[in-house]
Amino acid sequence: MVGMPVATLRIWEQRYQAVHPATAASGHRLYSPADVQRVLMLRQLTEQGHAIGTLAALDAAQLHEVAQQARLGSPGSMAATGRRAASGHQRLRVLVVGSALAARLHRPRVARHLALAGRLLSVVGSLDEAAQAGTQADLLLWHAPELRLPLPTDLAAAREASGARRVGVVYRFAGTPVIGELAEAGMASLREPADDEVLGAWLGQLMDQLALATATAAEPAARSASPEHAFAMPAQVAAQVPPRRYDDAILTSFAGLSPTLACECPRHVAELLMQLSSFEAYSAGCLHRDSADAQLHAYLHQVAGASRALFESALERLALHEGLPLR
Repeated sequence: MVGMPVATLRIWEQRYQAVHPATAASGHRLYSPADVQRVLMLRQLTEQGHAIGTLAALDAAQLHEVAQQARLGSPGSMAATGRRAASGHQRLRVLVVGSALAARLHRPRVARHLALAGRLLSVVGSLDEAAQAGTQADLLLWHAPELRLPLPTDLAAAREASGARRVGVVYRFAGTPVIGELAEAGMASLREPADDEVLGAWLGQLMDQLALATATAAEPAARSASPEHAFAMPAQVAAQVPPRRYDDAILTSFAGLSPTLACECPRHVAELLMQLSSFEAYSAGCLHRDSADAQLHAYLHQVAGASRALFESALERLALHEGLPLR
């Protein structure tokens, strides 16, 4: 109905909490007409260059306001563009794979979003060249006329060789599974637009994220290295976290049972357990995806596991109190 990959929709729901569909007793998600309308609006805005992370918390009225501002080219959005130009874009190193895309970056309606200094913009003709050149970059932009699975190994090689912290892919033709694969790999993608304004806004969002991350990383090293800012594991969490005791099928079945408690705590605890287990698995994957934040993700993974174990004990107590089967 909304014409987007299931993988992307799951990421929007689980990572950003952008949509909140109901869940049937079978575990299937149930999308209301309002949910569908929200997803359509989110998709429209992300295709215009807005980051899903900035839209996820907005309600329907706020999303319509963002869409209206985009249509009108409001002074507020123009002011934001000016602030963006001064926010650190000129310190970012950009490596562009594809001369046609590089030429577009200098068009006025694209360039006004970016504030690129020419010396920070490197251009190569192919991913293989990018991998071989080893040019260091904060942002790797790849112009791909067509995309197919599996993703080319040269893409990962170019990212690693350049040390790029962010990858953006501008494509012309691609199947929905490919776009989902890019999202899973943490890469942003945009179908090549005819409108330079859309391309500029999308690239501006990517560079805003990088500039903010760069400014945060530039804080005094002593602060990040000091013992009081280390990710110290609480004593009650430091012990080995036990493996998961109940899978989603058991929890979904339990959540659908009828308790005597009016507050429906058994259902809520079962649903919390599914969320905690999903986040535990997700944070484990982040350990290998970003070595710079490995310590933080290890901390989050262990806290999620310890919380999950505590809620499993709470679920068993609820099941015993209610006389409900837990199997």
